[in-house]
Amino acid sequence: MLAALAEIARRHRTDPAAIAVSPAQGIANRVFFLGDHLVLRIAWPETADDLRKEALVLPAAVRAGVRTPEMVEYDDDLLETPYMVVKRANGITPGLPERPTDGSWAGAYRELGAELAALHRNITDLPGVPVDEPGDPRPDVSRLAEQGHLSTDLADWLTAWFDRLDPRCGPSAPLRLIHGDASPQNLLVDPETKRLNAILDWGDAAWADPATEFAKLPLRAVPAVLEGYLDAPDETGAAETLAARILWHHLHWAVGKLASAPDAQAAHWSARPGSRLLEIMRFFNADPPSPWAALR
Repeated sequence: MLAALAEIARRHRTDPAAIAVSPAQGIANRVFFLGDHLVLRIAWPETADDLRKEALVLPAAVRAGVRTPEMVEYDDDLLETPYMVVKRANGITPGLPERPTDGSWAGAYRELGAELAALHRNITDLPGVPVDEPGDPRPDVSRLAEQGHLSTDLADWLTAWFDRLDPRCGPSAPLRLIHGDASPQNLLVDPETKRLNAILDWGDAAWADPATEFAKLPLRAVPAVLEGYLDAPDETGAAETLAARILWHHLHWAVGKLASAPDAQAAHWSARPGSRLLEIMRFFNADPPSPWAALR
């Protein structure tokens, strides 16, 4: 491995002595700094296909004008798994608002919404990226009740919530290319201005309902993202329809996590079994703005 790292560094006119292990390691890649301006990401064997997909998506996102580091090299031959070299983006992980109307970090999240809108609008065809077709969560609720994870009364209440949301979600949305994990840990912001510098890690990209893009963020950050995404006074009810679909996905994924095993080492905010459901509770307990309050 050391010889291969040195070879990659020399390919990019970097002294092998300037290779440093990044303090932030993802679950899909080993990450190294090649000097001050480049980042090397080497896929783990079990996530190699994600990096192969990212090699398709990342150049398209750059062409679409999305704030994301440019790919410099992709190679699937030198090592046992593929690697990618990208330009280095600087910044810190943004914090989260305490409540939906909290202005902390709101500017960065509004900018994220604008970037996601550009992604969804400007890329209309990209072969090789999978399609994500979510199912109906209501049978999952019934199974959880049968398995003893929910009482029958709670299952009926949750199913009724999905039933109320269903007509408010509108017709099926056209599929869009989504980033797939626009969570805080995949964002970099300027520590002084709190402006968004970059969106990282495109390994979860897919063609999907654009509302699923908002489901990898804690719900209390979503109103600011949605504001930046729509970028205009809402006179057509688009915000309410999109908010209903976003809540549908949050609830669906929360239900899907309830029966999973605890994971004390999980880094992602939604990885623990009850986290997403409690985030939804936290959101609605904090007097969310329109149109969210009407969706309870």
